[in-house]
Amino acid sequence: MNSQLPGLTGLRNLGNTCYMNAVLQCLCSVPALVEYFIAGKYEAALHKENEESVTAFGHLIVDMWLGELDCVSPEVFHSVLEKQYPTFSRMTQQDAQEFLICVLNELHEAFKKSSRARCVSDAGASRGSVGETSIITELFEGQLTYNITCLKCKTTTHRPESFTVLSLPIPSKQSCSLQDCLKCFFQQDTLTWNNQIHCSWCGTKQDAAVRSTITKAPQIIIFHLKRFEWQGNDKRKLSADIHYPLSGLDLSPYGSPLFCQEAEYSLCAVVNHAGSLDNGHYTAFCKHSGTKNWYSFDDTQITKISNSSVQTDRAYLLFYTCQDLFWTH
Repeated sequence: MNSQLPGLTGLRNLGNTCYMNAVLQCLCSVPALVEYFIAGKYEAALHKENEESVTAFGHLIVDMWLGELDCVSPEVFHSVLEKQYPTFSRMTQQDAQEFLICVLNELHEAFKKSSRARCVSDAGASRGSVGETSIITELFEGQLTYNITCLKCKTTTHRPESFTVLSLPIPSKQSCSLQDCLKCFFQQDTLTWNNQIHCSWCGTKQDAAVRSTITKAPQIIIFHLKRFEWQGNDKRKLSADIHYPLSGLDLSPYGSPLFCQEAEYSLCAVVNHAGSLDNGHYTAFCKHSGTKNWYSFDDTQITKISNSSVQTDRAYLLFYTCQDLFWTH
């Protein structure tokens, strides 16, 4: 389609790079991130050692939002990223979730600045370093707290971990909801045998109960639906039809008591995966921040779609946004 609208720009496939195009379209549907680059705010925060890749990313966003072409090539950005991450070559299809984490890491490293100390580690998929913040942490980073209770002395310890993407298990092979996936992720787990914890009160390894809660929710929360799993020596795809809301996603059941009950999340972008592991194709659905309409992005092809068409059994990454003040320190 000849869009004539900023932000509706296709991306050329460089050869098995549909995973990259889908992720880039979703990131370019986040207004705060787009504005950060278009307004030139990134230039003052940019570290020189990361200048090449982030400048290429910024130029690509500008071309997609302010350019006059129906489609542009992400070749410059891909070439720079490929030098640092050879995995993402043009020769083979790659995982969109891994590419997303890579891009978020790269952008964070380019803009990070020191702040008050905080605990950072891996939670589903995580990035960052202690005491460092950036536009990426401000928009995408949340925090889980793992409450670990020794089953012998009943002592509970709390372990915070930051995240930028939550990888959710799929509890059904046929059909389930996003809430079912969230309930499965946040359900209490018991650590026994080789997974026992060392209890400082008991002085020995003990069985423990673990439950996580959201203690800081990000403005943009990204869910990775774990459609690929190992079965013995083989990796297979789960094609379950997962029902997810376009608006009104309530995360308060999984939050701490300080969680803001009134805040709700709305879907703003989806990365889809169609086909098999070895012969698949990625596309994106993005909600335009100006028109509020949904569009399908299939490399260079852009199509306006209805709200009902956003729900498919191919969803792989879900981007939800909350405009309200969700967390107060």
